[in-house]
Amino acid sequence: MKGNPVRGLSYLVRGFELLLIPELRPFVLVPLLMNTAIFILLITLSLGQFSDWIDQIMDSLWEWLDFLRWIIWPLVVSLLLVIVMYTFSIVANIIASPFNGLLAEKVEELLVGKEVIGKETFAQALKDAPRSMSKEIHKIAYYLPRALLVAIISIVFTFIFPPISTALWFLLGAWMMSLQYCDYPMDNHKHSLNEVKTAIAQHRMTSLGFGGGVMLGTMIPIVNFIIMPAAVCGATIYWVEELQN
Repeated sequence: MKGNPVRGLSYLVRGFELLLIPELRPFVLVPLLMNTAIFILLITLSLGQFSDWIDQIMDSLWEWLDFLRWIIWPLVVSLLLVIVMYTFSIVANIIASPFNGLLAEKVEELLVGKEVIGKETFAQALKDAPRSMSKEIHKIAYYLPRALLVAIISIVFTFIFPPISTALWFLLGAWMMSLQYCDYPMDNHKHSLNEVKTAIAQHRMTSLGFGGGVMLGTMIPIVNFIIMPAAVCGATIYWVEELQN
């Protein structure tokens, strides 16, 4: 498969570095505050349920697998983290999508040194909100059948070889994160979601490296608050340097 996962991860790292540039701070602040508020709210709501979910899954294991509980338990925790954090990211991106597009526009202008015809102001970003949110719903429609397939496979392999379930959910999440964030700079150039999928598929390993880094970032405390604007910046670098060619 074409691409380099390390290069994909490097785009995210460079995205974090761009957060420190003064010219971008006003456009980073809105998605940053939205992401922080949403993550705090949803983590608070789910924190009390998390241990119950783990107990229910562990109790459902077949008796002959009981001797493997010490191995399966961390895998179950990892699996739930992947699913829960990706779900949180979906909610955050739906709400912040217009402002993420504006941030991608300003990052690209900084990188290429010329104006991008896009949202231009916060007022225009708000005006564009219905279209942006509609596109986010299309991403969910793309995600759900694939998540259902992975869920069916996971039910089988949780009792046979649990690491496969965790790996499949992580790969699906990484792919969706790449699709999610690369869409922002490409949408500023009027590319459809199908065109975004085609572009990242042509650099599949790079895209998975980038999306996998974003997935890991959502699971790290403090980092998960700033991962959204960093991922938008990183995806824009990816678009400018690689995808648009």
